[in-house]
Formats: sequence, C-alpha cells, structure tokens
Amino acid sequence: MNKLYLWIISVLKFLVIFLSSAIVIVVTIQVFSRFVLQSPSSITEELSRFLLIWIGLLGGAYGYHSNAHLGLDIATNKLNQLSRAWVSIIAHLIIMTFAIAVMVVGGISLVLLTFDPPQISAALEIKMGYIYSVVPISGVIIVYIALMKISGLLSQILNDKKGA
Repeated sequence: MNKLYLWIISVLKFLVIFLSSAIVIVVTIQVFSRFVLQSPSSITEELSRFLLIWIGLLGGAYGYHSNAHLGLDIATNKLNQLSRAWVSIIAHLIIMTFAIAVMVVGGISLVLLTFDPPQISAALEIKMGYIYSVVPISGVIIVYIALMKISGLLSQILNDKKGA
C-alpha cells in the first residue's frame, strides 16, 4: 500500500469518527432543547440530517476499504484461489463502474444543479451543493480504493504465477 492510500484512509477514518461524534452532540442538544427547554431547534434538526448524509457516504467508502460490506461468498468459497481473485477483480470493477457513473458523474451533476440556481437550506442557510458534494467526493474515494484493491489482486495473481 502506498502512503497516499494510507493517508486517505486515515483521513477518512478520522472524518467518520469526527462526524459521528458531532451527530451525537447535535442530537443530544436537539433532545435537550425539545424536551427540557420546550423549544425545539430547527438548526440542530437540519444539521443532524446533513451529518447523517456525510456519515453514510464517507462511512460507506471506509466500509468498502475495510471489507465491512455484505457479501455472499457461498459460491466463491468453492473456487480455487486464482478463480476467487478474478471474481473479486470483476466485483471491484463493477463497484468502480457504479461509483464513476452514479456517484462521480451523477454526483457532480447534482452538485452543479443545486448551485445554479442556488438551493439554500432552510435553517442553516447554506448552499445545498456543499451538502451534496460528499457524493462525488466519496465516489472518487471508492474508485481509488477499488483501483488499489484491483492492483493488489493483480500483483497477487502475478506473484502466484511466478512462484508456480
């Protein structure tokens, strides 16, 4: 693994932890203001929604890195190591294609669409393009992770062929 990849993963991990901590604090303030002060805050409600979007998308990218996603490996466990590596490469290529088409290209279109004319959030009064920018950002990260996984699998296949 190269240093850039490890740096990206450590920043991603930090962001997910930071955002998760922030949403706990924001929701606690929301509950306190609603039930104790009898005055619910629309700012904390909207902020918690936006934090959840960022946590979901960045957490998904981190989950992909750490292989925390769901997988049905009944069929692949019956394959030999070489076939399993090729099936994994195909799976990573499918994930990468989805990330490019939907998250990067579609995400950039969504961000541009919400910037002109600008859509402003009701309570925080920030441009929604900033909130939605996490879609192409996480898409690029997923593409990079997929490329690194494919690269690792290809080098494993080549090393196995040299050793055989």
